[in-house]
Amino acid sequence: MLTLQEQLEDAAALIQQAKRIVALTGAGISTESGIPDFRSPGSIWQQQPPVSYQDFIGKPAARQQYWQSRHRLSAQVAAARPNAAHLALAGLEQRQVLLGVITQNFDGLHQDAGHPPEHVIELHGTSRFAACTLCGKRSSMAELQERINAGEVDPRCPVCGGFLKSATILFGQRVPEAELARARTLVNQCDLLLVVGSSLKVVPAATLPHLALKRNVPLLIVNLQPTPLDDYADVVIHEKAGLVLPPLVTMIH
Repeated sequence: MLTLQEQLEDAAALIQQAKRIVALTGAGISTESGIPDFRSPGSIWQQQPPVSYQDFIGKPAARQQYWQSRHRLSAQVAAARPNAAHLALAGLEQRQVLLGVITQNFDGLHQDAGHPPEHVIELHGTSRFAACTLCGKRSSMAELQERINAGEVDPRCPVCGGFLKSATILFGQRVPEAELARARTLVNQCDLLLVVGSSLKVVPAATLPHLALKRNVPLLIVNLQPTPLDDYADVVIHEKAGLVLPPLVTMIH
């Protein structure tokens, strides 16, 4: 069994050899910023299962439940700041060895850490904007949240009358094909795939490492819990991202 220091040295050697790193991040990178993931204690989803896209569209009661549960989540996201792991990834990009970040998160913390927005692919959308489910028009999430807080229970789009929600992907809603295509293109360009804080159980994000593995591209996984691809990875570190990534970045030259 390797010590953490030995694992870090092995991971640093992988990064040292790479020139086109792509990071795939999941909820585990943001838990250290105070945003619980679906399985963490304190997660709103443990107390109230998330509303599916089909129910959101078809049931007024589901839309009301969505806005009630989102009220607490929006406060957690608004209070969150990039943690040491986010900043370490931004440091990799500043060294010009990170091509971009593909994230399952909708909190915008990668951009806050210093990544240019065009270098962050948000597979599950963003909570920083509102979007119409019918025409797709985006608007201010802050303004929409104010309407909800003031008592509006089923907000509609002023353009087409469609239902409004945050510009995030709900269960049962398809990831936009354009974003998925961008993610696949990015992974096909990398010479190291760095997975941080993802269980690799949610598709389509979980399919992306397979693209790298098919090309014999090294896979480095940093996640608290085991993932289905641990046996295929070159280095696996089961630790908090904020504990692993900062010393990892400082170890490379």
